[in-house]
Amino acid sequence: MSPTEEEKSLPLPERWPRASKFALSACAAAVAELVTFPLDLTKTRLQVQGEAAVRRDGTAASQAVPYRGMLRTAAGIVREEGLLELWQGATPALYRHIVYSGVRMVAYEHLRDSVLGRSEDESFPFWKAVIGGMSAGAIGQFFASPTDLVKVQMQMEGKRKLEGKPLRFQGVHHAFMKILSEGGIRGLWAGWVPNVQRAALVNMGDLTTYDSVKHFLLLNTPLVDNSVTHGIASCCSGLVAAVLGTPADVVKTRVMNQPRDKQGRGLLYKSSTDCLIQTVQGEGFMSLYKGFIPTWMRMAPWSLVFWLTYEQIRRVCGVSSF
Repeated sequence: MSPTEEEKSLPLPERWPRASKFALSACAAAVAELVTFPLDLTKTRLQVQGEAAVRRDGTAASQAVPYRGMLRTAAGIVREEGLLELWQGATPALYRHIVYSGVRMVAYEHLRDSVLGRSEDESFPFWKAVIGGMSAGAIGQFFASPTDLVKVQMQMEGKRKLEGKPLRFQGVHHAFMKILSEGGIRGLWAGWVPNVQRAALVNMGDLTTYDSVKHFLLLNTPLVDNSVTHGIASCCSGLVAAVLGTPADVVKTRVMNQPRDKQGRGLLYKSSTDCLIQTVQGEGFMSLYKGFIPTWMRMAPWSLVFWLTYEQIRRVCGVSSF
């Protein structure tokens, strides 16, 4: 059998390992995103309420804050906008996770197995896991930033309708084209700096924690590589990711959602640093943790669903465990 024929006879995951892992992680992320998306919408609404820069700008000075907490926010969305509006912005969110999760998972495994290198006993030193997790998250989020921008802005359309403001977008395609026409290619990456910063922190919590906890359990406890081990590791990763990522997520949401001039420059914040300073000065340090409960309540089940699904899909498709 010639080398070409032998290669064609190999299973798909062995012929195109990176493409296969990209597709598998994208499928697992899509399942997790659809299950937990209402919590993401609730979190986004909470993060922009009481925004100090908006009050100073005078655009909402006469309006009372409509929501105060997670449950009242979610109930208000259902009552005033409809149940299906809890999935408003889900389409660009799925696009985002296809790109983001696919790239970050492939990048992390490549860094772990080929660039940084595991130890002889197959363990991966924690400091290497931190570098790998942050790097993979930053790379994945940079490529996915335009879809995240559209997701955030579409999630706020229901609130604009309640405030009597005209809707900005008619759909995902229209949102992409409008942002592109108003701000050019650069406009699609508005807010990418805090977005990448957040992704680096979240993945230091998610990828690093999951990989470290899973292999610690396998090497130091009687647990084996099964759903119980995956579940414990994913619960730990969701909590750490929420704690590390929420402040950067608040900044990212506000920078992305702010109004912009004809050149695509933000009218409320000059940069992510300016947004951070204004938020802390105007609302206090704990305002950086607005939406923490729904963030954590979303990240925990998201991480659980994603990792359990991802590990099982890999096993079914004949790919080695993560």
